[in-house]
Amino acid sequence: MANNAAEELVQHLAARHLHPKPAWLQSFLSTQRPNTALAALKQTCLFRLLATDITSSLEQPAASVLPADILNGMVQSRTLAGPIVCQVLDIEDIGKSRWSQVEAMEARERGEMTKGREIVRVIEPENDDSGQAVASTQSKGPFKLLLQDAKGLHIYALDLRGIDGLSTNVSMGAKLLLRNIEVQRAVIMLEPGSLQVLGGKLDALDKAWKDGRKDRLIKAANAGGSAD
Repeated sequence: MANNAAEELVQHLAARHLHPKPAWLQSFLSTQRPNTALAALKQTCLFRLLATDITSSLEQPAASVLPADILNGMVQSRTLAGPIVCQVLDIEDIGKSRWSQVEAMEARERGEMTKGREIVRVIEPENDDSGQAVASTQSKGPFKLLLQDAKGLHIYALDLRGIDGLSTNVSMGAKLLLRNIEVQRAVIMLEPGSLQVLGGKLDALDKAWKDGRKDRLIKAANAGGSAD
């Protein structure tokens, strides 16, 4: 039964271009009740996998990781068919100055938002701890992301189009599936049709990123730069 379940899970995840390491899959199965329904097992397995660090949990085929020479800035442009699975390690709104982002964060901390020139008090739902209550006021970018593939390679990516699902509310460790992406001088150029947000997050990384975001913005703004 365990072998049958493992085979079903491998097929289920492979259909989503996720290839877990056998050791990770066996560890997951060892924590599940033998009589768990297969549908529930598949759902739980996917959820757990998306909450892992893909550098330790995935064993992707060569076509599903970035080429070893992808960071060669001498290559003006290339296209990668993929699908390539990456996780988000950082995201920066480069469409707004850092100080304006700090001011917006402080306004949200006070429970305020702007409507035209008017400051409006906002009472967020008690159960909302994700910041989604202010999603309508979020910038559409452009955004600069730091991504990591299953082999641990880091690369920057730019979202210049305002892709659905990408914003400074995205969880750190969220998994992205990239297809037919253009890479210009070692930077991935994201397009709406080339990216699928699979979800997930790394709790410790996400908490540290959110807790330190305002301080990082203030430090960067004080240091100067084109984003200010």
